[in-house]
Amino acid sequence: MDITRRTLIGSGALAVLAACSESGGSTTRDSTTRSSIPSASPTVAGSATSATVGSATATPTATSTAIPKLSVETAASGLEYPWDLVFVDDAVVFTQRTGVLSVLRDGKVATITADLDDVQVSGEGGLLGLELSPDFASDRRIIACFNTTAGDIKVVPLTLSDDLMSATRLRPLLTGIPENPSGQHSGCRPRIGSDGLLYIGTGDTASGTHPQDLDSLGGKVLRLGADGSVPASNPWAAGPGSRRFVWSRGHRNVQGLAVQPGTGRMFSVEHGTSVDDEVNLLAKGANFGWNPVVNGSYNQDVAMTDTSIDGVRAAVWSSGDPTIATSGADFATGAEWGGYAGRLMVACLKGQRLLAMQVRGNGTIGDVHEVPELAGFGRLRTARLDPDGALWVTTSNGGDDKLLRVTPA
Repeated sequence: MDITRRTLIGSGALAVLAACSESGGSTTRDSTTRSSIPSASPTVAGSATSATVGSATATPTATSTAIPKLSVETAASGLEYPWDLVFVDDAVVFTQRTGVLSVLRDGKVATITADLDDVQVSGEGGLLGLELSPDFASDRRIIACFNTTAGDIKVVPLTLSDDLMSATRLRPLLTGIPENPSGQHSGCRPRIGSDGLLYIGTGDTASGTHPQDLDSLGGKVLRLGADGSVPASNPWAAGPGSRRFVWSRGHRNVQGLAVQPGTGRMFSVEHGTSVDDEVNLLAKGANFGWNPVVNGSYNQDVAMTDTSIDGVRAAVWSSGDPTIATSGADFATGAEWGGYAGRLMVACLKGQRLLAMQVRGNGTIGDVHEVPELAGFGRLRTARLDPDGALWVTTSNGGDDKLLRVTPA
């Protein structure tokens, strides 16, 4: 693999993405949807004390610090659809959608030997999300989410060897997440919440009934213990079957999950149809309104939020028209990030950009800026902050894909 370095110097002023702002939609359907959904607020989107993830109540302070110039280093290239990554022992462990588990260490990429022969690679499906066990220091487990040849999506822990060259597969934490044979709308983003529990964003697999059906794991954000147990605090923990794992429903295709430092609130990032990619502030038992059933068929001409559903929750941000395929996201933290500190950094696939979203105290999104230094790298899949405060971004172009390490210059 080629290891190169590329530094881009951008202007301190950022271009506001008017097309991606709350008022950016131009279609009649989009305008009607916006005006009919209650504006998001702590009472609509959940409160930190009762509904949102975590118990912390601190609110990040807005900053007027100048936007820093950024340095972008190509840490690895020659990859195929790198999808997600975690940081282990001064190395980066990452998935490639083609079914390969890899490690970047000392400037070199190597394949981690693991039992992943049942990964089903098709369309959007394959080896997807990756997360560290909350007890990684003692159990050395990573948690992978992938499509399988058995016809479902599984969440499986693996134990990494000390030299990071092999991983031993363990009993699945969760099976039965629905799968479309084409791989369409697989979702599959796992993240540990501020409560130490495992959250998994899933897709609707292009099946109209999944998002609203509590007995389906599709079109949901799921919540379980890192050992696969059902938390007693789940909204339907006492119910039968799959609903025990459901935290929220009414999602189309969850691509990103991110925990906000200081509040513990978790945000999901979701693909829209031809309009309205979304960022949602997750809440216990919330319904975000995706309900694409018309005359018994899957119909993507409906609005992302069905306002006829009692108690439906508004998105805290929508792209309007056109969509830009918002994907993986994380928060920039640390004084060195200046005016970016505290912003939600969102990778975009179709839009081929990195967005920096201001998060207001009530969890809604304020101004949205494009990060100029990430222009020119094509489709961006995942953004994730490492323990040293660098933001890692993966490309998803299908040829010579890269891991990018982004730091204030």
